Amino acid sequence: MISVGFLPGLARARALKARTGLLHQQSIRREAGRRYAEAAMMRGGRKVGLSQATRSRQREESAVSRSLSRLSYLASKRLMDAVISALALLILFPLLLAIAIAIKLDSPGPIIYKQKRVRGHQDPDDPHPEQRVFDFFKFRSMYANSDTSAHRRYVTEYINGNAHKANNGSEKEPLYKIRDDPRITRVGRFLRRTSLDELPQLFNVLKGDMSLVGPRPALPYEVEQYRSAHRQRLRPQAGLTGLWQISGRGRLTFEQMVQLDIEYAQRCSLALDLQILLKTLPAVISREGAW
Repeated sequence: MISVGFLPGLARARALKARTGLLHQQSIRREAGRRYAEAAMMRGGRKVGLSQATRSRQREESAVSRSLSRLSYLASKRLMDAVISALALLILFPLLLAIAIAIKLDSPGPIIYKQKRVRGHQDPDDPHPEQRVFDFFKFRSMYANSDTSAHRRYVTEYINGNAHKANNGSEKEPLYKIRDDPRITRVGRFLRRTSLDELPQLFNVLKGDMSLVGPRPALPYEVEQYRSAHRQRLRPQAGLTGLWQISGRGRLTFEQMVQLDIEYAQRCSLALDLQILLKTLPAVISREGAW
């Protein structure tokens, strides 16, 4: 027989067992919830990591694609330069010979004028780009051993934006060239007006010092006066013709010239090069901005 005093103890034992079971179930649910949350976080972390890895890979692939496109453009440009310059030298040989004879008969001195010019393909952050030069060829259009001080003074005014001093034309039709320069010979004046004095630069193109299309190569004492923004025009390879030549040449200020050269550096492509080449001949024939 079960005693009466034992019943409350049995009830308490059953209640304790029930509470223990409830607590155990709650503990199991909490643990399950914690594990579920951890699993969700891990899945989310893997997704974030995967997304970041994908973006990183896409950036790398894009950079490689741009580099390959750039290399392809430069290789095609060099091939075009070599082929066209070689053919032009062969076709124009009689004209080159006639010009050489005219220069020799006109005044004493060498037929070809050789000058140091600053190379292209330069880092705009280089503090002394004027130190990287090459031998630049032109038909001599001045008397031999002419003084360069007048040109140095003019360039200083032109680069520093003193338009009223650099402009040798009118306000309506400006001309940023030295007009009636006494250093220029009779034959030289004709060569400059027709741009025929530039033809020997086809040898520079054939050698690889220059390209057919690009910013005109500057003199070292010009580059010494460049500000940081101006050095951006030294990024592409120097060229025989460019946006400046087909947009007015000597009618443009220095800042306008720089902006055109920077635009070319940003947009350069084989299609743009061909477009500039096709527009160069009409610009030369019209003599717009030439002097």
